Amino acid sequence: MKGANAAAGLVLAALATGCADAPATRHAQVNQGGYSASFKQGYTEGCESAGAGFRRRDEGRYKTEADYMMGWNDGFSACRRR
Repeated sequence: MKGANAAAGLVLAALATGCADAPATRHAQVNQGGYSASFKQGYTEGCESAGAGFRRRDEGRYKTEADYMMGWNDGFSACRRR
């Protein structure tokens, strides 16, 4: 039982550490496979903006690239809620 308790403690510590991540690193935990590079960059910048107190966003791309805009909005929303 002692080994099981130690393993459980390690799992809990890992989970607690994961919850303490800054918004800039949280996006790495989301599977973005199949999305365009534009979406991924928008998602990253949106997620970083969620906890930064300022918006990191390429306004030109946000207004003209649908994938970037959707990625930014998704990243901002997902990281703001955590």
